[in-house]
Amino acid sequence: MTILITGGSGSGKSALAEKFIHILCPTEKIYLATMLCRDRESELRVERHRQMRAERCFRTLECPKALFSAPIPRNAAVLLEDLPNLLANEMFEGGEPDNVLRDLRNLSRQCCHLCMVTGEVFSDGIRYDSLTQTYIARLAQLNRSLAAACDCTIEVICGIPVLLRGTLPFPL
Repeated sequence: MTILITGGSGSGKSALAEKFIHILCPTEKIYLATMLCRDRESELRVERHRQMRAERCFRTLECPKALFSAPIPRNAAVLLEDLPNLLANEMFEGGEPDNVLRDLRNLSRQCCHLCMVTGEVFSDGIRYDSLTQTYIARLAQLNRSLAAACDCTIEVICGIPVLLRGTLPFPL
């Protein structure tokens, strides 16, 4: 099963994704972390996420880009956190942004379940420089492509999950 979860910052997307992976696969759970720590704030955020999933027995793999290189066992359920970071790393850190969608499709075939977390970064009304606008447009296209390909797409609004497309084998 492939699941795409979207929502704003602090909406509860990550906690919902962890819950889904725990339900789908109580044994081999992998947290595929994409964030590059650049400052104290990002280090604190990563530590907060580690503490949130400590009791759920995730094995964490740091993979800020080049998903094809991640050693994912076939029986694993994977939580990928998150697509905005992954795309930014590929675009701005010497990666291959054109391969992100292909790599995600391959990852979904490689593992038994994949839950991807993305972000709602499109509605702030701010006009950004052309490079940032290109990034936002590419993220929007990536989100649309994944939403169409996933078994279900969910938006989390104020902690409330809303099923946008598809079905789940268990209730929200």
